[in-house]
Amino acid sequence: MKRVLAALAFALAATWATAQPLPKLSDTPYPGVMTLQVDVTDLDRRIFRATQTLPVRPGPLVLYYPRWLPGAHSPVGPISQLTGLQMHADGRRVEWKRDTLDVHAFHVDVPAGAKTLTLEFQFVSPLDGKAGRIVSTPDMLGLQWNTVLLYPAGHAAANIAVQPSVTLPEGWSFGTALQEASRSGAAVQFKPVSVDTLVDSPLFAGRHVKRVDLDPGAREAGRPPVALHIMADRAQQLEATPEQIAAHRALVTQADRLFGARHFRHYEFLLSLSENFGGIGLEHHESSENGVKSNYFTEWDKGSVGRDLLAHEYAHSWNGKFRRPADLMTPHFNTPMQNSLLWVYEGQTQFWGKVLAARSGMVSVPDTLDDLAATAAWLDARDGRSWRNLQDTTNEPIIQRRWHHDWRDWQRSVDYYDEATLIWIEADMLIREASGGRRSMDDFARAFFGVEPGRVAPLTYVFDDVARALDRVQPHDWATFLRSRLDGHGPGAPLQGLVRGGWQLAWSDKPSDHYKAIESRRKITDFSYSLGFDVGSDGDKLSHVAWGSPSFEAGLVPGSTLLAVNGRSYKAELLKDTITQSKAGGEPIELLVKTGDLYRSVRIDYRGGLRYPKLERIAGTPDRLSELLAPRGRSPDAIRGSAVVPTPTPDFIRATNHR
Repeated sequence: MKRVLAALAFALAATWATAQPLPKLSDTPYPGVMTLQVDVTDLDRRIFRATQTLPVRPGPLVLYYPRWLPGAHSPVGPISQLTGLQMHADGRRVEWKRDTLDVHAFHVDVPAGAKTLTLEFQFVSPLDGKAGRIVSTPDMLGLQWNTVLLYPAGHAAANIAVQPSVTLPEGWSFGTALQEASRSGAAVQFKPVSVDTLVDSPLFAGRHVKRVDLDPGAREAGRPPVALHIMADRAQQLEATPEQIAAHRALVTQADRLFGARHFRHYEFLLSLSENFGGIGLEHHESSENGVKSNYFTEWDKGSVGRDLLAHEYAHSWNGKFRRPADLMTPHFNTPMQNSLLWVYEGQTQFWGKVLAARSGMVSVPDTLDDLAATAAWLDARDGRSWRNLQDTTNEPIIQRRWHHDWRDWQRSVDYYDEATLIWIEADMLIREASGGRRSMDDFARAFFGVEPGRVAPLTYVFDDVARALDRVQPHDWATFLRSRLDGHGPGAPLQGLVRGGWQLAWSDKPSDHYKAIESRRKITDFSYSLGFDVGSDGDKLSHVAWGSPSFEAGLVPGSTLLAVNGRSYKAELLKDTITQSKAGGEPIELLVKTGDLYRSVRIDYRGGLRYPKLERIAGTPDRLSELLAPRGRSPDAIRGSAVVPTPTPDFIRATNHR
């Protein structure tokens, strides 16, 4: 054993000894400006081809491929899709070597006399959804610059300048937060920016594109403009009614009245309407990537599930991009992130997204209440809180990047989104109650996110900053309030905010129209709160079995096929009728299921009937929750800091990064 351990120790020491060191971070800007040319015209093979040049000096150089991506909160840079990498200096090939400990780092020995290093490579985007999100179709594409970029190690991303350009398919239009410098045919060159800004400024392009001004007259009034760029599979899908456009414009107005200042130079909503392009919701400081189904406008009246997406991503411009957790403010994209404050970054954004969607009319108040009922119900049934508190779920993006769990009630997932929403509702209700209705979380938003009007550069915060800002709005022991909910183990979800708001979680034997829309969107028939499982609507497989439910206790597992109910072929309506009859005194429910190649009969003596969540008013209490969701009138003071105030920047960025 001693010899084995000695051999292992020697091997490990040898590995560390032979691994080349990575440069330490310097405060100095990288000299010169890189160029990046990306050709995205290969729509058949969906290959993005990149040519990049870097000013260099002879000697060792390390290039990074971005690994830790903002918004993903995890090391998901798609390094396996970087292919064909070749480097040249003065026409001669220069060999590279991948770092053995960090596969996103490439070591290069720049030859004597070389002043420019040219890189050529491809990003082979997914051809099938199983390989990743589809980012290129015959009708549209999304270019995230981090997928086609290498940058020099040893410098902050904000201190490396790059001039990007893209060649689009003929006749296509695009939307991006980058500022156009010149255009020649289908080739578009943008003004130089920092690598930090480039990665934060994706591009959507398509055959059918429409731009909508969401704040007409903004420039004349000295406000940073806001626009919606829509791309669709077919031209007719771009058409929106005046009422639909009014709701999107109201979103911008309500955000102004909430936050009180715009911390961007301009803002671009990038919105894809497609059955083929991958769905997405990803925040950026001056834009957002939003991918929905093609019926977004054409079937607007059929349901609002998920229509808070744009409100959520827009709120992120204030919460997450301008005000940013200190442990997420990393110098470059290959420095590990820490997610301890995602319950603010994502959780409060989820809260404000739902509030702004309701206030703007993007989602009706009744649908918002139904959505909160569904949220409260699944969180209240989260048995996993007995061992895993909410704070620990902020590590989930790093632990489990695929976000899939067989036993999600027990394992828990990214619960910091929705459970924190309930916590912030409770904070709002507590403030309203203690202040006699004079103050609310709106006051926190204006004080915390509307600070330093005109500033664009990120402003970091830590836990104590949040607690102090809350205390300035309404004196209370906010540190204990927050920590007890973040670190506690229940029992149950934090539903006291709903109760303080005049509502409580209740149950019905019939789903609301909104809940039916949730089932349709998730492609399930939901028996979670009765027998304790979901059945996929495109087949008979159990997509979810709730931990501790009657079905769980009977031995059912996700992935099993439900074949029969009390001797008859399974149909959703048959099972619903059987559950109802069992409540009225009928026979226990017997299910025939197939797991792998094993058939078995499972008997469940459940008598509770069908159960679907709803919110109901608590008689004799003030309806504070509806007050929270009501639209705000014009603020007594105009949008503060409308004119953009320059932010101190390094000299080289001042010369190359202004838009």
